[in-house]
Amino acid sequence: MKIKKGQIILNIFHILLCACIVVPFIIMVSVSLSSEADISKYGYSLFPKKIDLTAYKYVLRNPTQIIDSYKVTFAFSIIGMVMSVFLMALVAYPLSRRITKGKRGVSFYLYFTMLFGGGLVPTYILNTQYLHLNDSFWIYIIPSLINPWYVFMMRTAFKDIPESIVESAYVDGASEYMIFGKFILPMSKPIIATVALFVFLAKWNDWYTCMLYISSPKLKSLQYMLQEILLNLQLMKEMQDKGNQLDFGTIPSETARMATAVVVAGPALVFFPFFQKYFVRGITVGSVKG
Repeated sequence: MKIKKGQIILNIFHILLCACIVVPFIIMVSVSLSSEADISKYGYSLFPKKIDLTAYKYVLRNPTQIIDSYKVTFAFSIIGMVMSVFLMALVAYPLSRRITKGKRGVSFYLYFTMLFGGGLVPTYILNTQYLHLNDSFWIYIIPSLINPWYVFMMRTAFKDIPESIVESAYVDGASEYMIFGKFILPMSKPIIATVALFVFLAKWNDWYTCMLYISSPKLKSLQYMLQEILLNLQLMKEMQDKGNQLDFGTIPSETARMATAVVVAGPALVFFPFFQKYFVRGITVGSVKG
């Protein structure tokens, strides 16, 4: 079989592109498993000179607190993902139908919210004074249930489903709810999986909500908890550098940052393969058209 020159160049390009993505992650893991002395002496490398778990010991020195943060973050990420995808699909479906009245007005309303926001202060007042969501588990979920961009992606994907299928279901006596649940959703797995992945990652990486609204240690998200650990390590490092008499031992800095990144990225890397087969197709099908 003759291999074309263009195909060889394309394969080389993809290999280099994959290397640009994979190599930084390998270096991150390598640095997290190295000692501060080795990093200062040899710099970053693909493989650690010597395995050192000091950074992980500092990051995970309070395992109960980390586990609680993992539970909270995992819970609101999963619950928020399921609720968001379902509600956005409910909004997108009628907007994709030709017979829906007033859909242009609703679409413009959604689009308008992408251009202008209420701002931090009105949002904070609404969430705390009217919805009473401060220091509550639901603050992670309710304010971000609908994302207009994802609604438009799902609407475009639903439009690509042949109208004849819906009409046939109508002839057979199916209701709108049955058509939505038995036909539209099963035929839209790529876009649903893609949006679900985006929503999950957004919620998993959310630390800003916790900083603004959460004071209870039991409700702190993993991202914010690890950020606090890094700030504490930085403070200890500064105190040690200034000649403070307190003995903190060897305090990791760069290695702790990388260990934190590994702890945070782990679950997301586990989930991604389950969505991968739908990802590219979902992005293509859900591309917003005119």
